[in-house]
Amino acid sequence: MVSGAQGAAAKERNQSMSTVTSTSPGVDVGRTRSRWARTLPRATFSLGVLAAAVTTAAAAALRAAGVPLAAHGEIALGSFAQVTFVAAVIGGALVAWLNRHSAAPRQRFFQVTIGLTVLSLLVPSALAGTGASKIALVGLHLVAAAIIVPVLAGHAD
Repeated sequence: MVSGAQGAAAKERNQSMSTVTSTSPGVDVGRTRSRWARTLPRATFSLGVLAAAVTTAAAAALRAAGVPLAAHGEIALGSFAQVTFVAAVIGGALVAWLNRHSAAPRQRFFQVTIGLTVLSLLVPSALAGTGASKIALVGLHLVAAAIIVPVLAGHAD
């Protein structure tokens, strides 16, 4: 004869529980697109336009203040907009690719974009003619990255 707590423990050990899961044919249990993934193209375009406008306005202000913006020749203001917009589109494409192929897309996005930002800083550092031009161009690269990277990182699932 078993009594008290010992009896209750023995009774619990004898009970077992099982769960059966199945998948119906035709039911996709894969990864679904989040709201962020659905809005990524629109966000990339809007962000590209915003970042291009900000960097171009900053470049125009720097040029008006007398800072030479030159790397092997004068850089046209339109070039700032064009390159910044293209960088945003590349960032959006990177987020889309990482969302599909990476287990940790946000972490990978930050790792890649930090590396690319550092590499992009080498170009004006090496090619700009004056110290003021180097500082201004590096600053413009950092402004573009500060606008683009955090917003696109928010779209990495």
